[in-house]
Amino acid sequence: MAMAVAQHRESSSGSGSSIIKHLDAGKYVRYTAEQVEALERVYVECPKPNSLRRQQLIRECPILSNIEPKQIKVWFQNRRCREKQRKEASRLQTVNRKLTAMNKLLMEENDRLQKQVSQLVCENGYMRQQLHTVNASATDASCDSVVTTPQQQSLRDANNPAGLLSIAEETLVEFLSKATGTAVDWVQMPGMKPGPDSVGIFAISQNCSGVAARACGLVSLEPIKIAEILKDRPSWFRDCRNLEVFTMFPAGNGGTIELIYTQTFAPTTLAPARDFWTLRYTTTLENGSLVVCERSLSGSGAGPSAAAAAQFVRAEVLPSGYLIRPCEGGGSIIHIVDHLNLGAWSVPEVLRPLYESSKVVAQKMTIAALRYIRQIAQETSGEVVYGLGRQPAVLRTFSQRLSRGFNDAINGFNDDGWSIMNCDGTEDVIIAINSSKSLGSTSNAANALSFLGGVMCAKASMLLQNVPPAVLVRFLREHRSEWADFNVDAYSAASLKAGTYAYPGMRPTRFTGSQIIMPLGHTIEHEELLEVIRLEGHSLAQEDAFLSRDIHLLQICSGIDENAVGACSELVFAPIDEMFPDDAPLLPSGFRVIPLDSKPSDAQDSLTTNRTLDLTSSFEVGPATNHAAGDAPSCQNTRSVLTIAFQFPFDSNLQDNVATMARQYVRSVISSVQRVAMAISPSGLSPAVGPKLSPGSPEALTLAHWICQSYSYHLGAELLRSESLGGDSVLKNLWQHQDAILCCSLKSLPVFIFANQAGLDMLETTLVALQDITLDKIFDESGRKAMCSDFAKLMQEGFAYFPAGICMSTMGRHVSYEQAVAWKVLAADESTVHCLAFSFVNWSFV
Repeated sequence: MAMAVAQHRESSSGSGSSIIKHLDAGKYVRYTAEQVEALERVYVECPKPNSLRRQQLIRECPILSNIEPKQIKVWFQNRRCREKQRKEASRLQTVNRKLTAMNKLLMEENDRLQKQVSQLVCENGYMRQQLHTVNASATDASCDSVVTTPQQQSLRDANNPAGLLSIAEETLVEFLSKATGTAVDWVQMPGMKPGPDSVGIFAISQNCSGVAARACGLVSLEPIKIAEILKDRPSWFRDCRNLEVFTMFPAGNGGTIELIYTQTFAPTTLAPARDFWTLRYTTTLENGSLVVCERSLSGSGAGPSAAAAAQFVRAEVLPSGYLIRPCEGGGSIIHIVDHLNLGAWSVPEVLRPLYESSKVVAQKMTIAALRYIRQIAQETSGEVVYGLGRQPAVLRTFSQRLSRGFNDAINGFNDDGWSIMNCDGTEDVIIAINSSKSLGSTSNAANALSFLGGVMCAKASMLLQNVPPAVLVRFLREHRSEWADFNVDAYSAASLKAGTYAYPGMRPTRFTGSQIIMPLGHTIEHEELLEVIRLEGHSLAQEDAFLSRDIHLLQICSGIDENAVGACSELVFAPIDEMFPDDAPLLPSGFRVIPLDSKPSDAQDSLTTNRTLDLTSSFEVGPATNHAAGDAPSCQNTRSVLTIAFQFPFDSNLQDNVATMARQYVRSVISSVQRVAMAISPSGLSPAVGPKLSPGSPEALTLAHWICQSYSYHLGAELLRSESLGGDSVLKNLWQHQDAILCCSLKSLPVFIFANQAGLDMLETTLVALQDITLDKIFDESGRKAMCSDFAKLMQEGFAYFPAGICMSTMGRHVSYEQAVAWKVLAADESTVHCLAFSFVNWSFV
């Protein structure tokens, strides 16, 4: 009996130990420090090892030999879980800090708005009391004097350090009242609502002198670093051409005062650039906040060269600046205020909305500054990854060089060596040359390419009606073959090949129509893209048939978000060597589309009756003229200004040839852009978009009726389908006709006065440039002889047929056609010959 009990106890103790062993193997094992270190080393290399790897680990590490593979598996699962929890906790802490800072900003904004409401209530009550008194006007005048007198007095004291310090302190007070007070009536920037994922809080001015914008945001950089970045304005403000500090001296309170001369680029070819003569004051407040404020000073302040400053219009900086407050736990809260008076009086009436828009200032300066700081912060923390292994600073330099080169081309400053070539003011395309320009980066002069002739720029501006800038630029980026000439790209790319010149003996090349976009990088909100474009081409010469003629372009594209109010849309590119060196020479060309704010008075501007037209013949500085109300469209129409600039290197003995090629190419691009604009316009093509005729010609719709009626009268057939002959549809269908239809005047030297879209495409020209083309220019010698031989028949019988032949485009390309028909276009009385019409059937480029 005792033996049985002993055996039972032994069996019981044995089963209990096996249970404990099983629990240890499956749920919990106490690891030594050496074992944890060995497992951590493996985890760094492989966070999720498979069963074979775990068994191998046990065999290779003797200290792990007493641990089962299942226990190793559980350890790695727990380790991954802890890592995930740690990352989530870190993310939540970051979000919490950001939300706390945003909450603080919103509470301050709420307090400011409450103060503004109280102030408006008081002002409303005061105005009610004074409404019926004769002192109202005197009160307004006295209020104005209170605002302006201190500024005028302080400006008179700007000739000595004490006076400058007084101006600086006054500027500080006024700036702080705008940044955190109610000195400006701020309203939220349309389309940019604050939130945890937004860059910041943005506002624009309402009913104040000049244009102003404000931004508030949280940045993970220290205040001193932020101030250093913002003071280096050319690094982030793309329109800043030059910033020079003339004088710097310490202020008595530990701050510094600087006298600065700044030059900015003009955004289009149609208005002069701006410059500023300002005082900048940097100081630290009692609460530890860092302030950089700035305002304009009176006096010339023309910079190093008065002659260079003569190309600028002096603009004014009203008290503006940056308030940077350190945050608990790192980072800073920043307030940015930009308040300017850009002198809108000095630009044409149609462009004034661009200089009177706070939205444009917000996008170009205020929001751009905050975005740039956040970009630097994310690059510093390693959150941003770029393509092709490039460093962020290198890619930023490429973007800045492309943008600056494009701005240089548009502005063409004399002190940079630019001069206008044979321009009498009536040309639609401006040709500027720079004989002193070397094509290269400033960092490595040895790698720069200098040309015997220099660089030539062909540029133009036009007005677009009802065309979304973002949609247009996106189309130009994605469908380059619709507007670009591969051979012209090849000519520009040849300039990178050790000074060789491909014009005019360039080997013919066929573009395959394929472009490959290789992204390099983008800004944090994807508002700007940097990419390399590869255009695939092959030589048409038999001996070079197997050689690749690919072209590489470095390109920046910005403003393609349709919801970004007031944003400028750009597509700028430059040929680059396929090796893509960091100091590669760049010669940028491209497009810029700037939206214009609509105003009620715009409805009185007859320019809006055309969707796309050249502006050079319609711009006058001064008050707007009155037009008939019946000609004005709806004031809801949107307008924008398109500026095109293309740069070409040239040799001195080929200057005229390259100028002709550049002018005709830009005209061809303008024609293509007009066609694209009409296609993507939400309202589509209307008769009002008809061709621009020479002075004294009938309206486009009337001429379209005459063309169709005369065709039917002379040839006994209909030019258009019968259902297309009613009302205004005649012009639309004639404009879209597949055959090239052109009209020329009845003069000793016939010139073209009309062409439909196919005709413009065949001649590779624009409506504006059409009137400069004579009939004899499109035919070679044999074609002119055939035309002369049948001209008598044409005038006698009223029409003539011409067999298949070859004609020439304005770009010098041969065009074949199966048949050509010519007929006299009769006026309404059917006795007066108004012009001659030609129809080229089934034409194509040879």
